[in-house]
Amino acid sequence: MPYHEFKCSECIPERKKHAVIKGEGEDLTSCLPLGYLNTIPGTISERGCAFCGAKHVIGTPMKDVIHLCHGPVGCTYDTWQTKRYISDNDNYQFKYTFATDMKEKDIVFGAEKLLKQNIIDAFKAFPEIKRMSIYQTCASALIGDDIDAIAKEVMGEMPDVDIFVCNSPGFAGPSQSGGHHLINIAWVNQKVGTFEPKITSDYVINYVGEYNIQGDQEVMVDYFNRMGIQVLSTFTGNGSYDDLRGMHRADLNVLECARSAEYICNELRVRYGTPRMDIDGFGFKPLSESLLKVGMFFGLEKEAQAIIDEEIARWKPEFDWYARRLKGVKVCLWPGGSKLWHWAHVIHDEMNVDVVSLYTKFGHQGDMEKGIARCAEGALAIDDPNELEGIEAMKELKPDIILTGVRPGEVAKKMRVQYLNAHAYHNGPYKGFEGWVRFARDIYNAVYSPIHQLSGLDISKDEIDTDNRFMTRQMISDAKIDIKAAEASDEKEYTGDYDCVTKLRGKKYPKLENQVSSID
Repeated sequence: MPYHEFKCSECIPERKKHAVIKGEGEDLTSCLPLGYLNTIPGTISERGCAFCGAKHVIGTPMKDVIHLCHGPVGCTYDTWQTKRYISDNDNYQFKYTFATDMKEKDIVFGAEKLLKQNIIDAFKAFPEIKRMSIYQTCASALIGDDIDAIAKEVMGEMPDVDIFVCNSPGFAGPSQSGGHHLINIAWVNQKVGTFEPKITSDYVINYVGEYNIQGDQEVMVDYFNRMGIQVLSTFTGNGSYDDLRGMHRADLNVLECARSAEYICNELRVRYGTPRMDIDGFGFKPLSESLLKVGMFFGLEKEAQAIIDEEIARWKPEFDWYARRLKGVKVCLWPGGSKLWHWAHVIHDEMNVDVVSLYTKFGHQGDMEKGIARCAEGALAIDDPNELEGIEAMKELKPDIILTGVRPGEVAKKMRVQYLNAHAYHNGPYKGFEGWVRFARDIYNAVYSPIHQLSGLDISKDEIDTDNRFMTRQMISDAKIDIKAAEASDEKEYTGDYDCVTKLRGKKYPKLENQVSSID
């Protein structure tokens, strides 16, 4: 296993052990970079902070909550609307953000009075919202403001409101992952067990580590409901504050993103004996296996299999249309944490693309272990890369597309490399059977974009082909496939709706309704 030393980082020798190339026949004992360590000074890391991990990733997706940041307004602005955490209550948490907007005088004299007034003003401005989460920042932590005491004081004066306090300042961990841990444990300590939910099924789960990016949660909950399973709460996408207070009443914690939310599952297992089951909502095979696992836990295998058969029959021909045309496309898989290993193997096995590199900014060793184990030989694996290393990797690997976040994605576009937003998606949802088709479609649309093909031409010096002016994506992609085989199949392009989520809201589920009547 040769460590990969980037030329741009030769002046920082410690970076050498943070990148490896997976060699032939190598296993994890010899092919693992260092990871989840404090950022090396001088590398200009692109990591998020612990405050971001707590508020932006986990806290903000709760839908019926005033999310108040106790700190400078910049902390609030940087964690607002940069991910598409939609909800079925008109996206309240997405439309509004709240900050105490601490100034220099507040740092000098303290900001507890400012915080209390902001809490009261926020509840008055939105009297229909009775729940609040307050997030500590570096500024309020360093001056020692007692946020917990202020929250208790307000709850004493306003008995109809409930407030959750998350003390996760930006410096509280090596990356945003530190904030994931802190908010997980804080929620269990402060809120779980303080509310008794209504149980409407014999089969009850918490759906954990799911943030409803462009509707992912609503798609998965639809599958569970069709099986007859009550989703008591979702931690935290499209989740309700009070439902999450009742997490202790579930029969099973179904975990999607282990990197951000395994901590609360483990605590619930210790404190309440609730078992944990890890699943994967991405890809036909992983999703099918996951639904069957959940079904087997409750004795609902037939119900799970019926959904799988129906969905695959509907969506597999459309997925295959894209998979045929994506064969050999070179992908750099550069997301945050768990998608590193959720996607590493399945996009290769099902979409026929080649993963030439993977990286994580805040993932732990376990994430890198699973990602490297699932990717092909020759892939470049990088921990906590900086912008210059990303640029150097793109020049060496020459990928067709990068699956990453906005910041490195915009850099890639300037280098004429297409990217899809792996964090917030382009045209999601990407979970579910239909979602997987949408993901393949978005990759296809990006790679074979006619405008993208033209973007590499310099009209001041390059020769322009004037005989073939008109070009479509399919004309470009079909030049490399067996047309007769494609025409002989039942494959076709995506035929789903632009919005495949809204129609799920208000849907009736006979298996759940029958259980409600028998329970009553």
